[in-house]
Amino acid sequence: METAQVTEAIRRVADDQIMPRFRTLADDEIIEKRPGDVVTVADRRAERALAEIFRAADPGCLIVGEEGVYADPSALKALPQAELAWVIDPVDGTRNFTLGSADFAVMVAEVRAGETTRSWIWQPVHGRMYVAEKGSGVWLDGARVEPKAIPERPVGALHGRYGRPRDGVPEDVTLVRLAGCCGVDYPHVVERERAFLGYWSMHPWDHLPGGLMVTETGGRLATIDGREFAAGVTGRYLLAAASPELWDLAAGLVKQQFSR
Repeated sequence: METAQVTEAIRRVADDQIMPRFRTLADDEIIEKRPGDVVTVADRRAERALAEIFRAADPGCLIVGEEGVYADPSALKALPQAELAWVIDPVDGTRNFTLGSADFAVMVAEVRAGETTRSWIWQPVHGRMYVAEKGSGVWLDGARVEPKAIPERPVGALHGRYGRPRDGVPEDVTLVRLAGCCGVDYPHVVERERAFLGYWSMHPWDHLPGGLMVTETGGRLATIDGREFAAGVTGRYLLAAASPELWDLAAGLVKQQFSR
């Protein structure tokens, strides 16, 4: 599919399946998959709609959707070797969505032979569409994103206990909370509103779309052990940063806490 076709499909599915349910969800439309992990009718219907669109265009493609993998993990295992795969997070930040927060997004990544080649992040309420293509950069609503200067005082967000200020955090580094939505956090790095991010989870639908955008704007996405993140890569902690130097800074902060 052409980039513009995918962009339009994401917008249309969000308009049809997600936005009519924003702040109108009934109690029985929110399901707890496991303690603390919820899914909504909007997630499931949006994923199904996008999968149908991608399969219609590329009948042999692999679909790796967050909700589909929860039911059947076989697609996730096949992802690194797939000739063409579409990775879908239909409503990233589902908890935010259920609480009526605007900080949620639809995220899609195109993966070919294990390499992320294109990606999309659509923030329906904020009205921002980020699109990336490997080797060609990132666009926001059709305008190329030019990397801004890194602020002198880096602001980072780390998942888990590493994100709480404590002894050992340099005075010239500020730690804040993650947005609860990778589709908001990663654009913050692209726009240089955040210097680095850290996550325990490494689900491909959470990190492949924004990860391509970070690397296309000069940043780095890798596990704490130094493995560049891609389909099939796992580890004990994942760091995204606006530059390799900031990645090293964030890794030092996390490793310092690992050792305690």
